[in-house]
Amino acid sequence: MIRYFAQHPTAANLLMAGFIILGLLNLPGLLLETFPQIPIKRITVTVAYPGATSADVERTVCRRIEDALDGIENIDELKCDSRENLALATIKIMEGKDIDQLMLDIDREINAIDDFPEGVEDPVIEEAGRLSEATSVVITGIDDKPQLKNYAEAVKDRMLKFGGIPQVEISGFSDRQFRIEVRDAAAREVGLTLSEIANTLTRQNISAPSGEISTEGGSILLRFADERLAADAYASVIVASSPQGGQIKLGDIATITDLFEDEEVETRLNGRLAAVLDISMTRSDDLIKVVERVQEFVGEEQARTAPGITLTIINDGSIILKDRLWMLVNNSLQGLALVVAAMWIFFGGRQAFWIGMGLPVSFLGALAAMSILGLTINMLSMVAMLIVVGIMMDDAIVISENIATRRQKGLGPLEAAVEGTRQVAPGVLSSFVTTAAIFGALAFIEGDLGDLLRVIPIVMLLVLAVSLVEAFLILPNHLSHGATHDTPNWVTRKAESGVGWAREHVIGPCATWSVRNRYFVIGVCFMLFLASVSLLAGGAVKFQAFPNVEGDQIEARIELPASAALADTRKVVAETVSALERMDTALSPRNPDGASLLKNVLVRFNENSDAGTSGAHLATIDIDLLDGPLRDAGNQEILKIWRQELPETLDVRRIILTESSIGPAGRAIELRLAHNDLQVLDRASEDLQAWLNGYDGVYNISDDLSLGKPELALSLKDGAGAVGLDAKAIADQLKGAYNGITADEVQVGSESFEVDVRLAGSDRNSLGDFELFTVETPSGHRVPLSSVADIRSDRSYTRINRIDRVPTVTVTGDVLLGVANANEVVKDTETRFLPQLLEKYPGLSTSTEGQNAEGAKTQASMVKALGTGLIFVFILLSFQFRSYSEPIVVMTLIPMALIGAVWGHFLMGIDFAMPSMLGFISLAGIVVNDSILLVQFIKDEHDPSLESVAEIAPLGAKARFRAILLTSVTTIVGLLPLLFETSPQAQVLIPLVTSISFGLIGTTLMIVFVVPAFYTILDDFDLTSLARERKAHRENLAAAE
Repeated sequence: MIRYFAQHPTAANLLMAGFIILGLLNLPGLLLETFPQIPIKRITVTVAYPGATSADVERTVCRRIEDALDGIENIDELKCDSRENLALATIKIMEGKDIDQLMLDIDREINAIDDFPEGVEDPVIEEAGRLSEATSVVITGIDDKPQLKNYAEAVKDRMLKFGGIPQVEISGFSDRQFRIEVRDAAAREVGLTLSEIANTLTRQNISAPSGEISTEGGSILLRFADERLAADAYASVIVASSPQGGQIKLGDIATITDLFEDEEVETRLNGRLAAVLDISMTRSDDLIKVVERVQEFVGEEQARTAPGITLTIINDGSIILKDRLWMLVNNSLQGLALVVAAMWIFFGGRQAFWIGMGLPVSFLGALAAMSILGLTINMLSMVAMLIVVGIMMDDAIVISENIATRRQKGLGPLEAAVEGTRQVAPGVLSSFVTTAAIFGALAFIEGDLGDLLRVIPIVMLLVLAVSLVEAFLILPNHLSHGATHDTPNWVTRKAESGVGWAREHVIGPCATWSVRNRYFVIGVCFMLFLASVSLLAGGAVKFQAFPNVEGDQIEARIELPASAALADTRKVVAETVSALERMDTALSPRNPDGASLLKNVLVRFNENSDAGTSGAHLATIDIDLLDGPLRDAGNQEILKIWRQELPETLDVRRIILTESSIGPAGRAIELRLAHNDLQVLDRASEDLQAWLNGYDGVYNISDDLSLGKPELALSLKDGAGAVGLDAKAIADQLKGAYNGITADEVQVGSESFEVDVRLAGSDRNSLGDFELFTVETPSGHRVPLSSVADIRSDRSYTRINRIDRVPTVTVTGDVLLGVANANEVVKDTETRFLPQLLEKYPGLSTSTEGQNAEGAKTQASMVKALGTGLIFVFILLSFQFRSYSEPIVVMTLIPMALIGAVWGHFLMGIDFAMPSMLGFISLAGIVVNDSILLVQFIKDEHDPSLESVAEIAPLGAKARFRAILLTSVTTIVGLLPLLFETSPQAQVLIPLVTSISFGLIGTTLMIVFVVPAFYTILDDFDLTSLARERKAHRENLAAAE
């Protein structure tokens, strides 16, 4: 095959062109993302139960869901979140199991539940994470809320017809109603109850087909069309009449209005009433393309809309994505330019060109394979291509130099290309297989972080596989042409002279010294390894699961006491926004031209993702910040100053200032407490929060258990049955009066309106009204509520979480980077506080989630993958070296790579993270490749007549120095721009790059000096195949004498 492609006039070029064309054709179809997509691992079951408290939902809905799912296999965790009016069950699948089969099983069991209480709506079952946010369009300039909603509906319809915009949902409004508020005195006067009025409306508000008349001229459809589609039309509905012809119309006893169900649901952009169109996309949609279509639509819509109406794009996720990818492309191009420059320095123009051509060919071939496998272009897949450059160059350099050596020995161009490639092919293949063993094992790491990071070894393997084909079938053909002796340029001559001088005057003597003092050298190496481990264990180099990934959106989540009114919430929001503006005044002068940090401020009343409920006491402030490259302050500093500017007198239960999105590892601090008694959980949570708040740099400490609004709980009196009343009859009348009765639902255009009947506000807005409330008996008489029901004050929790059938509270928090470390805080809490908490509250159990749990899961998976890879490497090396002991020489360097990686983090002042660990393990491929060739050289050059391998080992270091140096240089310079990138968007990659760059510096020195020394030590104990050869040689000589 090598000869065929080397001598064929077109085959190699056609193969190269094929890789390039396939890559270019598939490139436009690859999705662009910040991080790889994590497989869907959760299924949600949402069950609405209008009017129910969280305790009711927990008892009557969540427990039934848990019972139904009890026998289903492959469920890793079942969480049921009981909220007011709603149950939200989240089922997490076990790692590696079939999500589609689990979806079918859950759907079957949930729909088989037949004992949900009356009033529970049909369950909604869906895969969590199927949709993701793309951007939002905010409409302002219309101050009338119904008109604004109507205009937003029209814009939504036009947006969906525009094309390229997957899904649009309108937010900022509650459900629309025709609300009929009946005056209690007027209804009593005419002897009507709310349920009777509602039944009358249901019967008289009809639009229904009534048959068909067949005539000789054709068919005529009959339809009863008396459905009222406007609020005013309901005033004329006759609700009572007398035999004498008297009539009572609905307008005589009720006020009828067209309004939104909840007044507190409101959105404001920069202080103006707003409607928000949230654009979502599926996992197969390209974020940048979706946002571009939205921008085109908004441009056209703004041009034709009425003066004063403004459409503003906010929460644009494509801005940060493009910033990150452009930053990485820019750094990658700089790195590749440095690699090409390094190759030109050492090889000159022609040879460097053909060696360097392996880069675009391999990259484009890998991109074609990525498209087939469903992978995407993201930060991690792009950096994987940079990491693998050194290994690619090493293979090409070995082949190229061997071909050049053959030509210098007198072989013709074709024969030199064929024989030179064939000679080194076993070593190159062996290096690839050992590298594939390690990277292949890493492709199966587990956890959410593992799902992100595994793309790096997968892409590296794809690139290496294509580069191997290029090195064996394309490169020899190109190197078989040209002059026998290419004259090197003066730069190459200088570089070669410098390498030669270093080899003879530095590497040779130092390698000889290290072999002579081999036990001391190995001892020093082991000491450095222990020192590096102590930096991690002692906290000098801290650990975090995943580096912080900054975006351009931050938010404030505000929760007042549950009894607070909307006016109270507006006041707190105004004070919070004022603090935000003071922060902007303090920090914006540092920006170019003093640009404001605040692009848009969106206030959403009635929303708070932490609260698990809705109400007038909640609000969320979303802030679009100035784009990252255009501002001097990072998110951490912005949030810190904003927090400092908040008044200490704010009357809030809690206010959380944080970044809008949580990183892939989850919350920095997340601790779970479980107990069957909610009161115990509440007290234990308060103790834990107080402890965590005692750490410097820890903030936003909160839990998901909070008391709701005050309640009046009713129970049936013993004498109620005497007047014909039971609990359901009383509850239905109360619910109708205070929560409303839905008499009908009509469709007006694209919007659905409920026809809601309830007591007038003046008859139900005080405790006095409640005390005067009367209940109608079956006989038509009214009795005071207090005569048939006992009333007591109560208060329940707004949210009750059950995880694996046990009530659970989750305490979460954030840390200020540079001041506190989440891993240290959690470990210290586990050691010093949680044992006391468990002792104080018998029956309590605790668990650690969030970053620590995800990091531990992925870390354990990485260690397992590394162990599996090392077993395969040992088997391969043992087969190649024909020895059980000699592979240890090569494999010992793999853990020693930790020395450079850890000290690199120490010198750079950054935390050791999961990407750091992946970078350290990735070093194994490069280390193994160079070590194999060095050991193989020692074995090839060894003569049985020598007294010891110590005589030949230093020569191996000298002979392999140039190739080892070039491998390290090409890898390091390719990553150098990223290593010193100051953009916040690069912080997720810098730990990985630091491990590889500094680790490679350390392992390069160890390969040259430690490998010969360690191999010689094994030889001292007769553990090498060379020792056995010398022994056999001496025995043969002795026998001959």
